[in-house]
Amino acid sequence: MAAAGTRVVFDAIGTRWTITTARPMEAALADRVATVIADYDATWSRFRDDSGVARIARGDAVDLGPTAPPLLGLLDGLRAATDGAVDPLVAASLAHLGYDGAGGLAAADGYRPAPRAEVVVDGTTVRTVPPALLDVGSAGKGQLVDLVLAEVVAAGHQEAVVDASGDLAVRGAPLRVALEHPFDASAAIGVVEVRDAAIAGSAVNRRDWSVEGARRLHHVLDARTGVPVETVAATWVLAGTAMLADALATALFLAPPERLAAHHDFRYVRMRTDGVADWSPDLPGEVFR
Repeated sequence: MAAAGTRVVFDAIGTRWTITTARPMEAALADRVATVIADYDATWSRFRDDSGVARIARGDAVDLGPTAPPLLGLLDGLRAATDGAVDPLVAASLAHLGYDGAGGLAAADGYRPAPRAEVVVDGTTVRTVPPALLDVGSAGKGQLVDLVLAEVVAAGHQEAVVDASGDLAVRGAPLRVALEHPFDASAAIGVVEVRDAAIAGSAVNRRDWSVEGARRLHHVLDARTGVPVETVAATWVLAGTAMLADALATALFLAPPERLAAHHDFRYVRMRTDGVADWSPDLPGEVFR
């Protein structure tokens, strides 16, 4: 990790992290943060053969630790709320389209729905019946942001921002966050204030790896069909935790906000692929018209 004043910047789990604090972070804290991230990756990465979820895919029942019940519980609730469109078993669908960690992004023909399997959670021990690979990317990075922020706050930093390339959590002084236009990275469609809360965003242009004829491939899929979403370009969600914000930012591609609002407290901005945006009436900020 490289420190500059009160900012610590480093790369982990394939993304750029920035931790900003009112006073410099101690070296021991930076080491603990690195351990938290490494442990999380060893548990949840579907791109590692030795991870906990990889062992589950091979048929084992694996103790995934205390992060498993809240994470899988949230995703199970969203699977119900979206009629199966959000599903942690979407890993097979993503791999079919080339998003498998091998680096080539070579897509097979057609699309593959998420397999029909049951995710069985017994305390912190998890298995799937039949064996299947889990992908918690729709909420996992947010949960890890929350874990890192908790480590920073526990060390006595009452003003802090943990930013994992756009999924960020804020404690202390409020932070104004620009919402990057999905069609023009040099522009913003609005700005919001995040105060003792979290914000997460998702956009199809961020992981858009192939155009084959009329087929555009990106990472936000309807798990029921394995087909990339075509009607929504970007979403942003403000919520009490980064895990919830991250999960709902994905779910808003696949379900109307009023359905999700029946289960969760959040504020949102959503832009369709035709450029039209909608947002929460009580959004703490503004969307530029």
